[in-house]
Amino acid sequence: MIVLGLNAYHGDAAACVVVDGKLIAAAEEERFVRVKHWAGLPVNAVKYCLQEAGIELKDVDHIAINRNPKANIMKKVLFAFRKRPSLNLVTNRLKNAMKIGDVKEALCKGLGGEPKELKARVHNVEHHVAHLASSFLVSTFDEAALVSVDGFGDFVGAMWGKGSGNVLQVAGRTFFPHSLGLFYLAFTQYLGFPKYGDEYKVMGLAAYGEPSFMSEMRSIVRVSDELEGFFELDLDFFIHHSEGVSMTWEEGEPEMGPVYSWKIEELLGPPRKGRDEKITDRHRDIAASLQQRYEEVFFHVLNQVYRKTGCKRLALAGGCAMNSVANGKIFENTPFEEVFIHPAAGDAGGAIGAAFYVYNSVLGYPRGFVLEHAYWGPEFSDEKISEQLSAYRKELEEMSCSVERADDEEELCMKTTRAIAEGKVVGWFQGRMEWGPRALGNRSIVVDPRRAEMKDVLNARIKRREPFRPFAPSILREHTGEYFETDYPVPFMLMVFSVKPEKREIIPAVTHVDGTGRLQTVEECQNPLYYRLIKAFYGLTGVPVLLNTSFNENEPIVCTPKEALDCFLRTKMDVLVLGNHIISR
Repeated sequence: MIVLGLNAYHGDAAACVVVDGKLIAAAEEERFVRVKHWAGLPVNAVKYCLQEAGIELKDVDHIAINRNPKANIMKKVLFAFRKRPSLNLVTNRLKNAMKIGDVKEALCKGLGGEPKELKARVHNVEHHVAHLASSFLVSTFDEAALVSVDGFGDFVGAMWGKGSGNVLQVAGRTFFPHSLGLFYLAFTQYLGFPKYGDEYKVMGLAAYGEPSFMSEMRSIVRVSDELEGFFELDLDFFIHHSEGVSMTWEEGEPEMGPVYSWKIEELLGPPRKGRDEKITDRHRDIAASLQQRYEEVFFHVLNQVYRKTGCKRLALAGGCAMNSVANGKIFENTPFEEVFIHPAAGDAGGAIGAAFYVYNSVLGYPRGFVLEHAYWGPEFSDEKISEQLSAYRKELEEMSCSVERADDEEELCMKTTRAIAEGKVVGWFQGRMEWGPRALGNRSIVVDPRRAEMKDVLNARIKRREPFRPFAPSILREHTGEYFETDYPVPFMLMVFSVKPEKREIIPAVTHVDGTGRLQTVEECQNPLYYRLIKAFYGLTGVPVLLNTSFNENEPIVCTPKEALDCFLRTKMDVLVLGNHIISR
């Protein structure tokens, strides 16, 4: 039984293939077309997934899409009747919905073949149901509370319920126009970060401010146990429900117009005018207040869900589940004892959620797969890497680069470790590419976390990004409790924990201004080579931590050896470890 899962015609377009209940491959389209958050039909990701599974499109039995235009139809009709939204808003929604309905024909056009040859049955899975499934159905939990918090999908901003076995019971929804994700988006735009997906920048900025605007934030979003979704927005501060918001979801980087109204400017003053305007204490304090109010509402939702389900395990998904600062505080602010968050918790992960929902919940097959790691993308043979190095021989010689080979893993790790300990910036390209937005040790740049100056070195020489954004620590799982206040596995870098005070001076490059770190715990069974690299560094320095940041430069994470070489050559990276090859300047 073959299921093709899709997130299509939306930001972070992605695909996956599930064969007989096992995930075979998954990838986001942005990695192939080299446009961040690419929206549209993920043709290249589908091609890769089918190739990895050794099948053709005609072999697929079911196509699962994480969108269902027919979901919550009465709510949509009632909203249109009562609010009479703009014609532009309605037209855009209908146009996008029509594309979802023509997906078989579009796939055949993009991949070749006739629609009549495609036997697959198409399943439209409600957006937030796919989110819930993306975490619960691939977790180790037999039973769990389920929560999805997002912007919007199928007229819903959040959803909660309970999972048991292969059954998902939806108990409540937060309907359009109320959304915690949209609340965060509005202030992301207001603070001068207009690009799709910029919310994580505001999360990093929040640590530099004081939450001095809490009364204002609490007036914009309020909580109530009486509401089905437990919170609601004061809609006077937003325009998405009345005027509509300009959106671009077609064949490129998604774009969204402003979602906040003049009332926010009246309440908090003029918005920041993008990168050209200096960030002030007022901006920092607004970011801090936004993050704190988000957490208050988020924890209120989680506590109500716990009270209603009685489950001590939580499966969390949706775009807001990427708020790693809030995630790291779940244990101290709720009764939940275990948490699983999908590595691509945002819309890309809906491809996997839709596929497993169809396989386990619609078709009724028992669960038998656990998402233990995130390495589901393309990998490249030593032969392919050698061919690429040969093609770049001239460029490497012009930059006086040396190339050596280390076929022994111990030698490879030790030579890399020595370079890191010497303060060099190392590109680390190994195995299958990561699924989700985080580089987790296969498409990473790694440096010495003991050197405080490495933050500035990376920003100046490689990343060219805002200086207030933190870098992440990768730590051997067995040493987590020695360095962090919370000892819990975080394999997908989706929780922020406090670094123990006595360790902050030891790993300053990965300790944020508020004394925290967005960690990745690494176990040998999840990524043997990356584990051995960190262990080699531990043996050399006594510190079981590496600074890990994504292998890119204001672009999607590199996918191929060619992209890794291009990034290495155009930046001031010192060393590139490309499979068994070590390229040094």
